Amino acid sequence: MSRVGRRPIKVPSGVKVSIDSGVVRVEGPKGKLETAIPAGIEVEVDDSTLQAKRGNDEPRNRALHGLTRTLLSNSVKGVTQGFSKQLDVVGIGYKAEVRGKYLNLSLGFSHPIDFPIPRGIEIAVGRETRAIPNYVATITVSGIDKARVGQIAADLRRLRPPDAYKGKGVRYSTEFVKLKVGKKGA
Repeated sequence: MSRVGRRPIKVPSGVKVSIDSGVVRVEGPKGKLETAIPAGIEVEVDDSTLQAKRGNDEPRNRALHGLTRTLLSNSVKGVTQGFSKQLDVVGIGYKAEVRGKYLNLSLGFSHPIDFPIPRGIEIAVGRETRAIPNYVATITVSGIDKARVGQIAADLRRLRPPDAYKGKGVRYSTEFVKLKVGKKGA
């Protein structure tokens, strides 16, 4: 039996869970999420717990047992607390600001980048104390769906990944960029 899949998920008060034809709907104070349940996995709702169970020990069902439990746990946590990722913008002349439904970025290209903010995702730009040379701003991506928050953060980082020599670019706030040594003078 999967160690992760066996653990029950506590459903806090104020969160409604319903199951219809292979889809679990979770509704809480921050919003609604739906999670599809793969074939071979069953979800049971008790008083204040969710439990994922598998019918047999086929390799596919064993693999999906823990995954399904984690996805359900993320849905419950998302509608109650939400998720967020922070990215640091590093580089002289770089800028980041939110204007309406767009995140405007100047990342050293010949043109500014207007990144559309998707529905259900909030993006904020602020300045925090960091010990990074040429630090400009911190972009905070937040929302109720963990996968979407992570994907938007990855898309932002992909616009200008950190440079290996000067460290310029967009990086996760927890990311450590080891700088390479440049050319040596003769």
